Amino acid sequence: MTPDARWPDRLASYLFFADLLVIFVTLFSAQIGWYGFGKPVYLQFPGADQYVIIPFAVPVILLGVLWIFFLWVYRTRDIRILGAGTAEYKRVADLTIRVFGIFGIVAFVFNYTIGQAFLLTGLPLGVLLILLERWVMRRWLVRRRRRDEFKTTAILYGDAAKSVRIAKEIQRDKGGGLAIVGAVTRDGAADGVDLIDGIPIIGSFDTILPALVDSSADALILTGSDSIGANEMRELGWVLEGANVTLIVSPSLTDIAGPRIHATPVAGLPLIHVDFPDTSGPKLWVKRLLDVVASGLAILVFSPLFLILPILIRRDSPGPALFRQERIGLNGKPFKMLKFRSMVSDAEGILASLLDASDGNQVMFKMRDDPRITKIGGFLRRYSLDELPQLLNVFRGEMSLVGPRPPLPSEVEEYDHWAERRLLVKPGITGLWQVSGRSNLDWDDTVRLDLYYVENWSLTGDITIILRTVSAVLKREGAY
Repeated sequence: MTPDARWPDRLASYLFFADLLVIFVTLFSAQIGWYGFGKPVYLQFPGADQYVIIPFAVPVILLGVLWIFFLWVYRTRDIRILGAGTAEYKRVADLTIRVFGIFGIVAFVFNYTIGQAFLLTGLPLGVLLILLERWVMRRWLVRRRRRDEFKTTAILYGDAAKSVRIAKEIQRDKGGGLAIVGAVTRDGAADGVDLIDGIPIIGSFDTILPALVDSSADALILTGSDSIGANEMRELGWVLEGANVTLIVSPSLTDIAGPRIHATPVAGLPLIHVDFPDTSGPKLWVKRLLDVVASGLAILVFSPLFLILPILIRRDSPGPALFRQERIGLNGKPFKMLKFRSMVSDAEGILASLLDASDGNQVMFKMRDDPRITKIGGFLRRYSLDELPQLLNVFRGEMSLVGPRPPLPSEVEEYDHWAERRLLVKPGITGLWQVSGRSNLDWDDTVRLDLYYVENWSLTGDITIILRTVSAVLKREGAY
């Protein structure tokens, strides 16, 4: 972990100059693209009969200053929203639209005749470039955090059992922004030397202040304890305020995304309202419309592969080019999932003799060096080209572009009541399972990711998963 305690300021500076570059490119591209260099700008003040001539760069500079000011006001470089989630993207896109909206109003008031063309070009270009810039910076930040840089140091505060669960979840996310440097438990040393490997117990509830000083932590994560009441929480807040340490509360509600949580103050109590998972309604209609349009366009784009790959598959080994397999879809309804055949034609008959050599998890069979895979099949699997025919399943409404992995009937028979919730939405070609390790995940992680998607899916999240899928396919993570 970087010893530089000023990394938040460094990161904010990097983002400031990256934002400034985007603003410069956007505004001057829109201005010069329409009107070239040096053309004067004519403004007419309300009630005046004559126009005022000003240099062409003045409106561009003023708009740029307004844009960078809004980026600061909206706290788009706040470390709490950087590196994960969609809040950062929503903020920069929203304020960019607001800035250009203000520009459009001012242009109308001052009869700024070139404002409309500038607005129609600058607005979409600005939104696209600033989102792209923030995405690139996020990838850079995640890579640095995986090397234990640019992280907030934190200690856990709560009962040992509850802190262990939180610690494992935080350590699971290598690109997350938190580094746990110690734990404070109710009984301190009586709870042991280490909370888990690498996280020492550095104090008890009664010795929290010395623990904060010794650890030099930037934040304290409250994991929960039955012995922590309202008065204890208030006193803890005072201690943290004096030590300039941020308080982070980990609620008992896990795997619930922000849009489903709404805080409402009642009688001084911050009550949390939690919406039910959205498995019906207008959002699903929009999702279906996007599935039809996107899958239809993808089928057209990849049509040459639909012609070439079957020829190569048949030349490599005898048998049909398409593989049809029964899978379980929405609400437990079976359907025939399509794939380009990547194995020998009698692969199902050979499976029984290979079960003991599975590299998969407790339910799904996977094998790194599966002898049934053909030469062309190995290539198809490495780049997920064998899954292209599933676009037809999406177009027909049996699958979605994004969703849980479509399970086999034999896998569904092993489901408990938790895993059965995976069937509340349509299975997808890609999903959190595919972009988080694929075959490298164990069964519990697979279920956890799929359930998180079922409980919290959104159109914005679907687009994010699709973009992450492209990266995962190119890296060939867990593809075998």
